[in-house]
Amino acid sequence: MKVITANRLLNGDVVWLGENSNWVERVTLAKTFDGKDAVAEGLEIGVTAEKNQEVVGVYEMDVTNEEGVIVPVRLRERIRAAGPTTHPEFGKQAQAVSA
Repeated sequence: MKVITANRLLNGDVVWLGENSNWVERVTLAKTFDGKDAVAEGLEIGVTAEKNQEVVGVYEMDVTNEEGVIVPVRLRERIRAAGPTTHPEFGKQAQAVSA
């Protein structure tokens, strides 16, 4: 299972491709893709968004489903999903606490 990720060009935030070709700020809201054809379609949407200068650095990443929650497989991607490691009061960790 994979998701498509990138960085929003406007502010650099990590984003994931969600439903209806929208870019979402939480990996848990990302649309998942299974199989080479589905992943290729997702990447094509990402490349188009890159050409339209919405995002930059589009790529696919592996995820698992743990109790109904999308979780990145690699540590690097877990860090990107959570936010900065040195100042947890900023980024996505702080937003999760205040929500």
